[in-house]
Amino acid sequence: MTAPTLVFGWGNPSRGDDALGPLFVERFTALAALHPEWGAVDCLTDFQLQVEHALDLQGRRRVLFVDASLDAPAPCSLVRIEAARDASFTTHAMSPQAVLKVFADIDDGQPPPCWLLAIRGERYELGEPPSDAAQQSLRAALLLAADWIAGAG
Repeated sequence: MTAPTLVFGWGNPSRGDDALGPLFVERFTALAALHPEWGAVDCLTDFQLQVEHALDLQGRRRVLFVDASLDAPAPCSLVRIEAARDASFTTHAMSPQAVLKVFADIDDGQPPPCWLLAIRGERYELGEPPSDAAQQSLRAALLLAADWIAGAG
């Protein structure tokens, strides 16, 4: 059975702050277990978004995409996103907006309401641990996500 809420983080745990998406999902999973009032939540991670991830949106009432970002304001930002065909649509790694567009194309309808939680990262070198600043941003992102899910998106 599919939970109504999906939290999907992506990134490479071996590349410094790029680990923020998977780290967020790991910590959010533990946090959600302490809050049954949030309802059922599925949590997924991957190295990058791909066409197949459009299928993970089926049966959802809301989706939170989570990724590290060099461009996000510190510590993080949360914005509603819409389906859009962009330059990533034809590449191996896709934007969440392009995944939503694939969903709309294959499902012949609108994707569920989706948000992007972009967590500010600074260092993305192979073999580096997440930076102290990224760890602080991660804590802020978890608080923001807890407010988001408690407020029903």
